[in-house]
Amino acid sequence: MLSKEFTVAVMVSDAKKSASWYADKLGFETSVEGHWVTAAPKGANCRLHLCEGKLEPGNTGIGFYSPDLKKTISDLKKRGVKFAMDYTKTEWGEIAQLEDPDGNVIWISAAP
Repeated sequence: MLSKEFTVAVMVSDAKKSASWYADKLGFETSVEGHWVTAAPKGANCRLHLCEGKLEPGNTGIGFYSPDLKKTISDLKKRGVKFAMDYTKTEWGEIAQLEDPDGNVIWISAAP
C-alpha cells in the first residue's frame, strides 16, 4: 500500500533560496533535482517539497509514495476511493491523485 515516506508541499517564491534557508538555519538535509526541491531533518520520513508558485484549487500539496503504484491504485479503487487523476507516467515519475470525501486532492507517486 503506501510507504512511511511522504511529502508536504510548502509554497515558496524561490525554491533554491528556501532550501538554503532550511539547510543553514534549521540544519535540514536538502535535495535539488530540477523543480523537485526538498528539505527535511536528517532521517525523517517526511520531506517538505519546496514548490515555487501557488497550489491549484483542491490540491493539498500532500504526497505519499507507494512501492507498487499500480497495485495501490487498484486496491484503493476496490475500497471505493475516487481518483482525480488515474495512473499517469510523466517525465519526472509515475503519479496518481486521489480525492478525500471533501474533494481534497492527495498525490501518490511511485516510490523513489
